[in-house]
Amino acid sequence: MTWASWTTRGIYSGHGGVLTEEVGPLSGDLTVHTTWADDTAQITVQYTGAADWFTMSGSPVPCCSEEDSRALHEAVVEAVRLGSAATVPASLAAPDRRTGETAAE
Repeated sequence: MTWASWTTRGIYSGHGGVLTEEVGPLSGDLTVHTTWADDTAQITVQYTGAADWFTMSGSPVPCCSEEDSRALHEAVVEAVRLGSAATVPASLAAPDRRTGETAAE
């Protein structure tokens, strides 16, 4: 099994924060963690330094390569910085229906 993971700490969310499945919106100083395995990316967030992790709304998502999962992680970090009840950006995670390849913007 191939897998990879990335963690970015100390992201200050924009107004409205990030939307989670378990507790709704989180805002403030956050940490984002992405784990990629079996062609799936799981994105979780926490208050930086806290013990509890929460599933970001829209996660898990199909993701066909380690490279694509890294790009997805960076897009999630940017979405959290922007706020507005951020969710996992679908455009990077979903395969392009015409080509079967993952869209990259």
